[in-house]
Amino acid sequence: MTHNNRSKIVTQGVQRSPNRAMLRAVGFSDEDFSKPIVGVANGYSTITPCNVGLNDLALRAEQAIRAAHAMPQLFGTITISDGISMGTEGMKYSLVSREVIADAIETVCNGQSMDGVLAVGGCDKNMPGALIAMARMNIPAIFVYGGTIKPGHYEGRDLTIVSAFEAVGQYSAGKIAETELLEVERRACPGAGSCGGMYTANTMSSAIEALGMSLMYSSTMAAEDPEKADSAARSGAILVDAIRQQRLPRQIMTRKAFENAITVVMALGGSTNAVLHLLAIAHAAQVPLTIDDFETIRQRTPVLCDLKPSGQYVATDLHQVGGVPQVMKMLLVHDLLHGDALTITGQTIAEVLADVPDDPHPDQDVIRPWNNPLYPQGHLAILRGNLSPEGCVAKITGITSTRITGPARVFESEEKCLEAILAGHIQPGDVIVIRYEGPKGGPGMREMLAPTSAIIGAGLGDSVGLITDGRFSGGTYGLVVGHVAPEAAVGGPLALVQEGDSITIDAQARLLQLNISEAELELRRAAWQPPAPRYTRGVLAKYARLVSSSSLGAVTDLHLSD
Repeated sequence: MTHNNRSKIVTQGVQRSPNRAMLRAVGFSDEDFSKPIVGVANGYSTITPCNVGLNDLALRAEQAIRAAHAMPQLFGTITISDGISMGTEGMKYSLVSREVIADAIETVCNGQSMDGVLAVGGCDKNMPGALIAMARMNIPAIFVYGGTIKPGHYEGRDLTIVSAFEAVGQYSAGKIAETELLEVERRACPGAGSCGGMYTANTMSSAIEALGMSLMYSSTMAAEDPEKADSAARSGAILVDAIRQQRLPRQIMTRKAFENAITVVMALGGSTNAVLHLLAIAHAAQVPLTIDDFETIRQRTPVLCDLKPSGQYVATDLHQVGGVPQVMKMLLVHDLLHGDALTITGQTIAEVLADVPDDPHPDQDVIRPWNNPLYPQGHLAILRGNLSPEGCVAKITGITSTRITGPARVFESEEKCLEAILAGHIQPGDVIVIRYEGPKGGPGMREMLAPTSAIIGAGLGDSVGLITDGRFSGGTYGLVVGHVAPEAAVGGPLALVQEGDSITIDAQARLLQLNISEAELELRRAAWQPPAPRYTRGVLAKYARLVSSSSLGAVTDLHLSD
């Protein structure tokens, strides 16, 4: 839809005078009715440090849009703080919020015939939610990341929100005193910004930069630094130019762009959630992308960055040594990026990276040199087997062994599993199964940061496996396998596992296997009964009815045309 068509409601003079009257009340003058109307979708809230600084960025973007002779219109979107809701019933609403955000932005922009949209977001689901809406509407759009939090500090080490979760496990295992637990909690989050490691927020901001839908260097800026607000202003000006030139999201978010984004996620050591979100964004953009594409790209992409959760450094450290553009330039030089992919500026990836050095500076070790990567292949492996015929995602960095065969310890919820870990009931060699936490079964596919952090804190990270049809926080590491599909709630094989069954996780062979006979598996399948829905009304009930398999991105509009 062109600018002229979308602005028809306010440019037809007397015939649309009631509409014009409404806009005069919010500040339009006569000359403003010929200007593009630009939505500013503002995720500001005081619910979470990720979003507490967003209003200042939205206002800077608004000023820049107005200075570029367009008419900005601010509206709000929601957020859920994953860090605050983690380990509670409230976490079921986190992935749901991605759809609510996408639906809200689409509703306002299309309902008000906006010519373009700038979305400002910080917490994990703000980013994919905004990109899904942009891809659906296909009006000129740009994303502004709220910025990363600076690390906290305690006794000479950097802290992030994951440090607090791991400290709980350490305290429960008797490894630290209560005084240290409290000090870590007090210092882990020192101010505004999204969680500081290469967790989900920084992973998705980096992926969006690689997609071409945000400005270079913007994904690793600290929330509280002046350059972040300057970047927001520049984003507003570039969006107005994109409206005038009609640079549309689907011209930018192509198959090549998604391959670039996946490659960057692998090189950074990013979150498992990138698989889920990039599949969903690609679906909205009508770009063919499957879970197996991640495995293909993983095998040819080295992990170049030593970033938390499994590494040493945080996103602000990466920013200081060249940020995502430095990593992208290394990948481009070695033919792992599509340099001809377009960006929102109108330049190609190769053009915006032209002045970036081919190699990182030698006096740092955040970004490894090409001939000495952290790992020779990517860290997000797609596993299959009789436990996950549709595929699942294993994060295989930061561990000493990528294979385990052990007895299943079966839990029907995250809470029951956490109780067992903290009580010392999990032993080395166990394979933990947390089921009925998938998109439909949870519903909402909760993240398992509390159990995985407790495992790490208890010193079991290299000796215990964990599989689930739920998700993992970007802060998770260890031998963990998530997004197991089909999920237990729809009769997936995970529902048929019994306590003590032998399970094999083999990341190198890309295998997730329940070691029983096919005949026994069929007997159990015949006896299985679906559980009653956990919710029968409200947003979670609606979500459970609509949501697709995690292997397809857990989207809610997959079958609406059937």
